[in-house]
Amino acid sequence: MKCGIEIHQRLDTHKLFCNCPSIDMGDKKPSMIINRKQYAVKSELKEIDIAARFEQNKNKLFSYYYYPECNCEVEADESPPLELNIEALRIVLAIALKLNAKPVDEIQVMRKQVTDGSNTSGFQRTMLVASGGYLDTSKGRVNIITICLEEESAGIVKQEGNRSIFRLDRLGIPLIEIVTAPDIKDPEHARETAEKIGLMMRLTDKVMRGIGTIRQDINVSIEGGARVEIKGAQQLENIPKILNNEIKRQERLKEVLAKLNKRFNGKVEFDMFYADMTEIFESTESNLIKKGIKKGGRVFAMKLPKHAGILGYELLPDRRYGTELSDYAKVSGVKGIIHSDEDMDKYKINEEEIKLIKIALAMKDDDAFILVVGEKNTAIKALELVYYRAKMDYVPQETRKVIKEVYTAFMRPLSGKARMYPETDVPPIMIDKDILDSASKIKGPSLEEVQSFLISKLNKDLASKMLRSRNLRLFLDIIHRLKNIDPKIVAVTLEESLKSLSREGVKVNRLNNAFFSDLFSLYSKGSFVKPAIPEIIKYYLDEKGKLSIKDIIKKYKLNILSESEVKKIIKENDGNIKRIMSKYRLVIDPAMLNRLLEGNDKE
Repeated sequence: MKCGIEIHQRLDTHKLFCNCPSIDMGDKKPSMIINRKQYAVKSELKEIDIAARFEQNKNKLFSYYYYPECNCEVEADESPPLELNIEALRIVLAIALKLNAKPVDEIQVMRKQVTDGSNTSGFQRTMLVASGGYLDTSKGRVNIITICLEEESAGIVKQEGNRSIFRLDRLGIPLIEIVTAPDIKDPEHARETAEKIGLMMRLTDKVMRGIGTIRQDINVSIEGGARVEIKGAQQLENIPKILNNEIKRQERLKEVLAKLNKRFNGKVEFDMFYADMTEIFESTESNLIKKGIKKGGRVFAMKLPKHAGILGYELLPDRRYGTELSDYAKVSGVKGIIHSDEDMDKYKINEEEIKLIKIALAMKDDDAFILVVGEKNTAIKALELVYYRAKMDYVPQETRKVIKEVYTAFMRPLSGKARMYPETDVPPIMIDKDILDSASKIKGPSLEEVQSFLISKLNKDLASKMLRSRNLRLFLDIIHRLKNIDPKIVAVTLEESLKSLSREGVKVNRLNNAFFSDLFSLYSKGSFVKPAIPEIIKYYLDEKGKLSIKDIIKKYKLNILSESEVKKIIKENDGNIKRIMSKYRLVIDPAMLNRLLEGNDKE
């Protein structure tokens, strides 16, 4: 196996080429919708990128939701880009320095063709910032090839037939792209590498957090296979499963190709032959086909010579060779294909219909067929794509997307160098000593320094959780500011108490850093006891943040009791610690109670 990863992380700053804020508009309705079509263009070498041409051939319409709160003419591609966001550049330089990379002397902004609709302009602006870095891992050094700064794409909302709808709120958010060399040893090593790079970036406190703000693309190949780029591996724990499945998929494809090459005497070669079978299925019992015809669609059958038994060959659970062909067909806009290695009874296709298909296609015993239902031009395009894929007597280089969390499906052919050309609307940017010095100041501590610090303050398990926590910087800020606070109490609250409250339905995501800063500041002054912390959080959220923490403590009588008050309670309860704590655990300091009880025993 040869494997490298590309990590894309959004930066916590405004848009890259305008001053619009980087905010998520949620379910808010757009103020307007922009419609576009996109076309591939030639590079400086007069070449058209294979992936760009592939996307163009889909002949799709793209619609974009526009939000004036976070969009302007730049996102709408109605205005040239403004000056580069220098704050974003500093952040990328800071991360590059943490990864031991060498910054370039001059940045040249490039255009990368993207004709899948994810950018209104048909291209993404990107720039090389540094190269030649490295990361030390448990399985050796992983080299960093490039570190780039680029624009985030538009977010897909939904597909409606031949139309794709995107949101423009995330378009243009600054994104760092870190590309490793193929130095990754195995699937678990890929997970470790991705996690370690992610942790290093978070230690700058300059990157966004949350689902979708970081993505891992995996490049992998095996001997006799092909390089495949897997897009959208978001969950670290799924990376080993995705990689293992891709390795198995390519190994099984090699087995399929060996069988096909043997049947074709060394070269998979056949003509495209299909027939319109709509009339045959006019009275069919197949609900799927009936619905397609009712919508004005046609039914086409295509022969795949010498493919009998091949289409049903299992590559992975619920993924067969026929699924590979179906993934290509879906790119045209159809929902999939039916093939002859499947159980026709589940589609309610009867023996007579199958017999007529075989006659129309002049099939032999070792031939297979596929059926496609859809609008005529779309269905024929689907057949062409299946034919294109079925004739490949090699494992193809592809860009694939993650599906069902651990499997992948075809997206488009792998892009090449022809997709890149210079951006003429943005002048080159010189990297001087001043910007490098300012980047150095924000790079934050090293991962090793933080790891060592956490282990010195917490037990091993809690230190490991805290290192990976989205609240790591908050934790570090609190314990550095409040010297007398117990780090374990802060860590347990942020990592365990909040998760427990969330499971109870408490909306802890509404709490901000300022709340926790005030909470632990009051705790360090002895205003309340540790068991009261979850209650204060719940009451604060119940009051919708309208009361301060001090007011919450006062209103709900959560002030820590004085020594004289505790003595009185001890006397009233005959020193029964179990009874006392069951009634007063939210207001009595256990250390004080134990001290006073021990004093009573000595007397």
